[in-house]
Amino acid sequence: MKRLFYFILLLVGVSSVHSCKEVMDENGDPLVDINGNSGLNGPRALYREITDSDTLATYYYNGLQLSKVVTDSMNSTADISWSGDKISRIDFRGFLDLDGNGYLNKDSITYTQQFTYGSTGRLETISESRSFFKRSTTSPYTVAAPGPQTLYQKTKTIYGIKFSAATAKLDSINMRTGLEVSGAPSYSKYSKTKYEYVGDNVSKVTKLAGSITGGVMGNANEKLSFEYSNYDDKINPFTLLPSVYKISRLLTTDGNVVKSWILSPNSPTRYSITNLAPAVPVSVFFSTNYNYDAQTYMRKGYGVNYIYKPL
Repeated sequence: MKRLFYFILLLVGVSSVHSCKEVMDENGDPLVDINGNSGLNGPRALYREITDSDTLATYYYNGLQLSKVVTDSMNSTADISWSGDKISRIDFRGFLDLDGNGYLNKDSITYTQQFTYGSTGRLETISESRSFFKRSTTSPYTVAAPGPQTLYQKTKTIYGIKFSAATAKLDSINMRTGLEVSGAPSYSKYSKTKYEYVGDNVSKVTKLAGSITGGVMGNANEKLSFEYSNYDDKINPFTLLPSVYKISRLLTTDGNVVKSWILSPNSPTRYSITNLAPAVPVSVFFSTNYNYDAQTYMRKGYGVNYIYKPL
């Protein structure tokens, strides 16, 4: 449990210490709203998230639909497929920071997520197949000259998504995951994530996780809570992204759950991470002051700058 707790703390710390750098759009034109006071006027799309050391995400669109997200300097890419007005599939290839040390793992990952909707049109299930690759450093290869990326492990993960019938807000995500053996999953771990709200904003997220033995879920040995407070009354940049993509983003790594505030229409100026496993829970707090443009869209917070472009 301590490993996941400190993994998330490190992830948050690394992403919060950077400041702004200048950027241009895909045509090479400066994005004028980053340092000016006027910002854009009229309809817009979220284009980039940046720090002074990296571009965290660049968003590409096919008309009004999000079609691709490039998530780091190594061009890790998520291609997004649609069926009508709903996301049907996301294909990712690239690198992730799975251990939360602030650096991308050198071994690559690919995954495919397929999305199933119920009769009400709400998301019900995400089915993920993930492949892990690594580069050999044993003879004839070396650390300085590793071998090619070679598949060494495949996993299968199922996410059950539940929305509140009364409010239509995300209520919970239940996950089962395990190695894929002979084409069939062998589930060995689970997690249960619960969402609470004040108004329309996420106020608290509780995540419990444990092992599955013989098809039976054991007692949770990982217990974390995340609380978000002091929300502003301005516009959260993530309101410009599809809700299903935002849910997918939260599931990319174990640590991404800390960013659950992206589901809210506003932005919290304070949040906490609490390890509930010890007899005396341990909490760590974070806060920020936001910067906004003339249309009250948030431009900067927690060390990340949000860049927009006109539609």
